[in-house]
Amino acid sequence: MSCKVTLPIIDVVELRLQKQSYTTVQKRYSIGSSTVTLIMKRFKELGLSLDDLKRTEPVKVEKAFYPPENLRHQDIPLPDFEAIHDRMIAMGKNADLGFLWLEYKEQHPDGYQQSQFYHLYRRFMEENYGSRNASMPVERIPGQKMYIDWVGDQPELLVDPETGEIHKVHLFTTTLGFSSCIYAEAFMDEKLPNFISGVVHALSFYDAIPQYLVPDNLKTAVTRHTKDELILNSAFADLEEFYDTIVLPPPPRKPKGKATVENHVKFLEIHLVEKLKESVFTDLSMLNDRIMELVSGINQRNFKKKSDIRFTRKDAYTKYDKPHMKSLPGANYTLCDYKYFLHVPNNYHLEYDGHYYSVPYRYLKEPAVLKATISEVRICDKNNKLICRHARSYKTFPLYITEENHMPANHQYYKELNSKDGAYYRRWSSVYGEYMEILVDRILRSAKHEEQAYNSCNGILHSCKNISHTIVEEAAERCVKANACKYTYFKKVLNTVRNERYGKCQTGQMPVHENIRGRDFYK
Repeated sequence: MSCKVTLPIIDVVELRLQKQSYTTVQKRYSIGSSTVTLIMKRFKELGLSLDDLKRTEPVKVEKAFYPPENLRHQDIPLPDFEAIHDRMIAMGKNADLGFLWLEYKEQHPDGYQQSQFYHLYRRFMEENYGSRNASMPVERIPGQKMYIDWVGDQPELLVDPETGEIHKVHLFTTTLGFSSCIYAEAFMDEKLPNFISGVVHALSFYDAIPQYLVPDNLKTAVTRHTKDELILNSAFADLEEFYDTIVLPPPPRKPKGKATVENHVKFLEIHLVEKLKESVFTDLSMLNDRIMELVSGINQRNFKKKSDIRFTRKDAYTKYDKPHMKSLPGANYTLCDYKYFLHVPNNYHLEYDGHYYSVPYRYLKEPAVLKATISEVRICDKNNKLICRHARSYKTFPLYITEENHMPANHQYYKELNSKDGAYYRRWSSVYGEYMEILVDRILRSAKHEEQAYNSCNGILHSCKNISHTIVEEAAERCVKANACKYTYFKKVLNTVRNERYGKCQTGQMPVHENIRGRDFYK
C-alpha cells in the first residue's frame, strides 16, 4: 500500500544536488540543518541516483533513509500507539495528541520529544489505517475576524463558601482569525446579557475592533439564519451598530465554517479547564483572575512550528492583527435585560430570574420597569426615573432581596421581631439594671418554648423607650418582688410609678411662676 512520505527526502536531495544552500532547504521544508545533513549522508551511503529514488515507492524511500530502529532511542521502547489511538477515539471531540504526549513524558521524562512523537504516530496511522483526508487551507487575513463561542464543557468550579454548594460555570471564548489570540471568561449561564458582556469584554481585551464578529448560530445572537436570510437578535444588532462592525455567523449546519474557534474550544476544554480543576474558587472574580492568568500563558506560548512567522499568539496580534483593526469608541457599551410590570404587586417585590427584588411600598399598584445587568438590578417608574437598585443575586437562598426602608412600618416591626432571640432581649434588658434583667429572664423561662415569650419581651422593652431608667428599674423591681413577671402587670406597674413620680404636675392646677402670664395678660 502506498502512502505519503512525511519527510521531503527526495526534494531535499534534489535541491542539494542543485547546489541550493542548507539555509534555503531548511526554510523551504521547515527542517533543521541536522536533518538535511543526515538525509544527504544516507543518500551517499545507499549509492542510489536521484532517478532511482523517484522510481521507488515513497514508503520504501522513507524506510531506507529512516529505518524504524534508527527513528527511536535504542534504550526507550516505542510508545504503544495502538493504545494511544484508542485513547484518541475515546476522547471524542476532545482528542488531543499533544495532551497524550504530555502524559507520555510524565512516564518517560527521557523519552521522545514532541515532534518525533508526532512523526512516529503519523507513521503508525499511515501504515495501519491509511493516509488522512486532505483539508483545504484557509487564508487568514489579519484583523478581519473574531470568532465567538461557548466552551462545550461546563465544569463545576465554583464553591459557595457558606453552603458548600458546587456550581457549574460556562466558559465564553473568542479567537482572532490570524493570530489565534484567545480571550476567555467564566459566566454563570449562557443567557444574552452574559453573551453580550463576553463580547464587550473581549473587544476591550483586544483593545480594538475587527471587521467581522463571527458567533456561532446561537439563539443568543441569531434569531434566524437560513441560506436566504439572516436576522440578528435585536441586542446583537445594537452591538453591531455601536462598534461599527459586521456580525457574520457561519452558514447554518456548517461547523467547519468556523474551524478556528472550534479547534481552540477543543484546546481550551483540555488545557484550560483541566488546569482550572486543580484549584478551588469561591467567587466568579477569583475564577476569572485565574482564567486570565492561564490565557495569558497560552497567548505567549510559542507555536509548534519554528518557521511560523507568528511566533506566539501575542506577537502575531501585536504585529499583524491590531494594526488592521479599528479603535474602540470612547463610550462603554452596556446591555440591560428589560422586564415591564403593569403594576407593583401587593408584596412590593418584582420577580426577575427566580429572585424577587423589593420596591418602596409607596409604589404599590404603580407601573414599573426592571433593568437587569450582569451585576445589578435597577427599578424605574413609568417615566424611567430610577426608584431603587439592588446587587443582582445568583444564590438559591434567599430568593427575596429586600431593603428594610422599602417596607411599611408594621412589616419592619415584624421583621425586627422575628430576627431576635433570647440572648438579644437579655442584653437589651441589662441596659436598665439588675431587676429589669431578672424580669425578662423569668418571662423567657416561664414559656414552654422560649420563642413564645419573644413578643412579651419585645413589648416590655419597647414600652420603656423614652422613659427614665430609674423609673423602669423601679417598676421591674416591684414586679420581681411580687413574683408577677408578666407583660400586662409590668405595664400597669410602670404607669403607676410614672404617676407617682410626676403626680405634682398632674393635679390639673397651673403652677405659679413669673414667666407664666396666663390668659388675662392678652386681654
